[in-house]
Amino acid sequence: MDEVTRDIQGDIPCGMLFADDVVLVDDSRTWLNRKLELWRQTLKSKGRNPSPVWDKLVFNKIKARLGGRVRVMSSGASPLSPDVMEFLRICFGGDILEGYGMTETSCVITLMDVGDISIGHVGSPNPACEVKLVDVPEMNYTSEDQPYPRGEICARGPIIFQGYYKDEVQTREVIDEDSWLHTGDIGLWLPGGRLKIIDRKKNIFKLAQGEYIAPEKIENVYAKCKFIAQCFVYGDSFNSCLVAVVAVEPEVLKSWAALEGIQYEDLRQLCSDPRARAAVLADMDSIGKEAQLRGFEFVKAVTLVAEPFTLENGLLTPTFKVKRPQAKAYFAKEITTMYAQLLDAESARPKL
Repeated sequence: MDEVTRDIQGDIPCGMLFADDVVLVDDSRTWLNRKLELWRQTLKSKGRNPSPVWDKLVFNKIKARLGGRVRVMSSGASPLSPDVMEFLRICFGGDILEGYGMTETSCVITLMDVGDISIGHVGSPNPACEVKLVDVPEMNYTSEDQPYPRGEICARGPIIFQGYYKDEVQTREVIDEDSWLHTGDIGLWLPGGRLKIIDRKKNIFKLAQGEYIAPEKIENVYAKCKFIAQCFVYGDSFNSCLVAVVAVEPEVLKSWAALEGIQYEDLRQLCSDPRARAAVLADMDSIGKEAQLRGFEFVKAVTLVAEPFTLENGLLTPTFKVKRPQAKAYFAKEITTMYAQLLDAESARPKL
């Protein structure tokens, strides 16, 4: 199972040719990876899983890990990547559904239908609620957008909570006078009434030159960086660029240091090494370019920390999201230092 997982997560080589069930791939790929790619294309194009023969030979062993009787799985909290979604559907031979909801909605707002083989969305609205998109002009999301309407996701109905306990102010911030709950998430409507989550309105802020930043979107991009276990992106209206605090993946950073011949006493010392910071920032830049981040969305300086963000140190919510105000206070010294270093570097550049 572990070997299969590592193999399927590799990048699919360019230049593949697909003709019905025939898949031509680079011979350097393993037999298993080629077969998985064949099954992935079959699932995507025909909506069916591999033959029962392969279930018996390969996938029943994987299904047995979960008892062998699982027919439907659901996922929430954060989106599944297309590769993971397709991989799970192939291996377990059942429906893998994505849903969307909040603590404040008691249950899901939307959920994929059983039998829906498409990916990249969170399904259609729960019959127990209404869902609408509200314009967010400061982020250029409107109901007039083409090809699909976009806006903040709002929900109303009996599943919506009545309010925060003894906190009328915060309650009024999320529930308007017409009883619509404003989720803070940005979505768009796909054909067939399916909802796709594309951005986050809450926690947005302005940089010094007026650009709006959605830090959680950027953090999700940088989460693909091999060095990063957790990431906190910061900016404000007094500075023109972003900085980040990164809780590193210890083994990945140590392996990199060994290849580079860098000596260190412990992980904390390695995190403070300028060469390590430069390597992580370079990898983040590469990931950002692949994700087509805009210029002002790129992090310009990074601080590496050995300790992860946890519930115990107050940096995570019970649902493992970064507590932004607490993280700002916790890393205030590091943030100040990064901006000072950027200012010094800018001042040292020769003027034309």
